[in-house]
This record gives sequence, structure tokens and C-alpha cells, in this order.
Amino acid sequence: MTKLTALECREFIKVVVEKAGEMGVPITVAVVGPEGHLISLERMDEAGFITPDTAKAKAFTAAAFRSMSPRFPDGLVIQQWFKERNPQMLANASVFTNGQVVASGGCAPIFKGNVMVGAYGISGGTSDQDEIIARFAREKLGWAHQSTDDLANEELKDHVNLIYAKVGIAERL
Repeated sequence: MTKLTALECREFIKVVVEKAGEMGVPITVAVVGPEGHLISLERMDEAGFITPDTAKAKAFTAAAFRSMSPRFPDGLVIQQWFKERNPQMLANASVFTNGQVVASGGCAPIFKGNVMVGAYGISGGTSDQDEIIARFAREKLGWAHQSTDDLANEELKDHVNLIYAKVGIAERL
């Protein structure tokens, strides 16, 4: 069975904390399994007291929504998708899950091959800072936020890239 180990999570957290330190952004990082259960969490000394809950909620959200659809490769897309279609549903989902749903930058699913093995969330900076830190760590460690076999059709890719363009990010899919 393909899974994400605590050791792998610690390596990710180490790189995230180093990058956040370089940027002067105290953060919390959380990593969850594919079902949204916490594997690892670390809060930097100066990070806000609410950041552990927010980071875990971001990770939970990325796991929950990515497991439902390839439309949601990260929190920025989740946020924009719901804003355009049904913002009340996103608020309701947060209520239904006791506040565990937070759509923002700095979170994404984690794949090994075609298997989603978990998700991470980073909280403490701006949405953009959290996203920069996350992408740096993911790229440095070779973590994938999408499945190896691209199952998304061109229409879906165009839709996701349009969402990225609306929030000021270049194409990703």
C-alpha cells in the first residue's frame, strides 16, 4: 500500500520552516493523510496562535476536495471555484466539519504516482507567501500535487488555468 510516512512529513516540514525563516514569515505547517487525519504538525515560535488550526484545516480541505475531483489541485483553485459558483456552500462545509474547511493558498494534495497519499497546509503568512513556501518545499523534495497520469481533459485544464489567471498566477496545468 502506498502511503505517506511521518519521516517524509518531517523532511517536508524542515524545508518549509527553513524557507519561511528565510522569508521572515513565522508559519505553522500541517500534513494529513488522504482521509484528512493529522500525521504531523509544527508551529514556528513566532507563528500566531491560530495558525495550527488553520494549517490543519487547509490540509484537511485539500485532502477532502482533491479526493472528490481533479478540478482542485490546491486551495487557491478551491477558493475561486466556490466564490464563482456557491460561496455559501464553502461556508456551510466549514460548519459541517466543525471548522475544518478553509480554502486558501498554501495547501495542496500529495501524490505518489496516481495515489493521493495526503495533503499539506501552511498558515501564517499571506495566502501568496504560504503558497510560495509550499511550492518551494514541494519542488525541492519532489512532492507531486497531481497524479502521475494526467486524467484531466483540455476543457478542465483550461478552466483551472482561467481560475489561476483570475488570482494572478500563470498557468499550472
